[in-house]
Amino acid sequence: MIVTEESGHQHELFRQALILGFITVVYNIIEGVVSTYFGLKDETLTLFGFGADSFVETISALGVVQMIIRLRANPHSGRGPFEITALKITGWCFYALVAVLSFSALYNLYKGHNPASTEAGLIIALISILSMWLLIRAKIYVGEKLDSAPIIADARCNQVCLYMSVILLVASAAWELFHIPFIDIAGTAGLIYYSYKEGQEAFDKAKGIAACACENE
Repeated sequence: MIVTEESGHQHELFRQALILGFITVVYNIIEGVVSTYFGLKDETLTLFGFGADSFVETISALGVVQMIIRLRANPHSGRGPFEITALKITGWCFYALVAVLSFSALYNLYKGHNPASTEAGLIIALISILSMWLLIRAKIYVGEKLDSAPIIADARCNQVCLYMSVILLVASAAWELFHIPFIDIAGTAGLIYYSYKEGQEAFDKAKGIAACACENE
C-alpha cells in the first residue's frame, strides 16, 4: 500500500533515504578522485575509467537526491525538470566516457601497454563492492517500507556500480597475481559496455520510457 499521509515514521524513512542519497554523492566524489589519481599514477586504464564513471554517477546521484526531496513533499509526483536534465547530462557524459575509454583502450592495445601496478585497484574494488552492497540493501529496505518504486529502482540501478566494481577487482587481481597480458584492456571493455548501457538507461528514464531498465537484471 502506497503511503498517502505524513507521519513520524514516514518522515523518518524519507530522512533515511535522503541521507543515503547524500552518502552516495559524497562516496562517488571521493571514489572518483582516488581512482583517477591511482589510475594515472599506476597507468591502469580500468581503474582510471572506474574513477571517471564515479564522477558521472555523481551527477545521477544528485538527481536522485532531488527526486527524494520531491517525493517527500508529494509521493505521487512525476519526474521533475531538475531530474530530467540531470539524467540527460548523465547520458551524454556516459557516451563521452565510452568514446574516451574506447580510444584509450585501442591506443593501449596498439602500444602493447600494461599497468605498472594494480594494487590500488584491488583495494578500491573491494571497498566499493562492500559499500555498494550496503547501499543497495539499505535503499531497498527504505524503498520497500515506503512502497516507493522510484527509490527501489534507484537501488536496483546501483547494482551496475557493483558489477563495475567486480570487473575492476577481477582485472586488477588477474594482472597483480598472474600478469595476464591485456587484462587491463579487457577490464576497460567491460566498463565501456556498462557505461554505454547506463547512458541508454539515463535517456530512457528521462523520456519516461522505463523506470529503470536494470530492474530486469
